[in-house]
Amino acid sequence: MRSITFILAPAMLLASSAVAGAAEAVPPSPVKIAVFPFELVDFSAAAPYVPADDIDREQLRHSTEEARRLIAESGRYQLVDTGTANEQIAKAGQLRDCEGCEAGIAAGLAADQSMIGIVTRITRTEYAVTYKIRDARSGGLVDVQQTDLRMGANVAWSRGARWLIQRRLLERPQ
Repeated sequence: MRSITFILAPAMLLASSAVAGAAEAVPPSPVKIAVFPFELVDFSAAAPYVPADDIDREQLRHSTEEARRLIAESGRYQLVDTGTANEQIAKAGQLRDCEGCEAGIAAGLAADQSMIGIVTRITRTEYAVTYKIRDARSGGLVDVQQTDLRMGANVAWSRGARWLIQRRLLERPQ
């Protein structure tokens, strides 16, 4: 009887470690995420006199594209096309001010999560770039991160978005 135990114990250990190894080898399926266009909030002293212009809009577009590119390339996320929800987005106005309505829009697009990006202009050379990720079903915040840019111009917004995605979103464990 004792010899059977010595024979079966190692076999059971090998079998259980093989099952555990197989479970670890299967990567989780990518999270479907709707990444909405970045928005600008201007708190600078010049805001009442110098409204957002085409250059600002172009830099917001670059920031959005950079965030989407990095998120898609990570393999952890699957981008959901937000273009079909343009009417809903326009109706909501600024997504940053709609109390999480972007989560409902993302749920309607069959996404698991929504992401909005916000560039806050503090002065003409100081900015903050923030992203907010919500669960599309519950609307609850999943993650909020921010980085500050000093002595930069609006061409640095995409660099701030890139840093946030690489150093905050993609470095955190799944």
